[in-house]
Amino acid sequence: MVQCVMSETKTLEALMERAASWPDEAQAELVRFMIDTEAKHFGVYRLTDEERAAIARGLEDVRQGRLASDDEVAALFDRYRRTA
Repeated sequence: MVQCVMSETKTLEALMERAASWPDEAQAELVRFMIDTEAKHFGVYRLTDEERAAIARGLEDVRQGRLASDDEVAALFDRYRRTA
């Protein structure tokens, strides 16, 4: 098992060296992937500005009482169940 970890570490190091010469867009994609992977495996998730804004809008909707009724939700589900 230790040999496998060492091999993976060397592979990671080699990939990171190569990634340094990638175009900015590819590097940004790698960074996003690594952040998502870290969050998945270590329980850390950082909201994006868009996600934070969406949550704020949702909470404001709740405060203002802008919610669908149980009947409206049931009707929506019924409509989509019939078309599926």
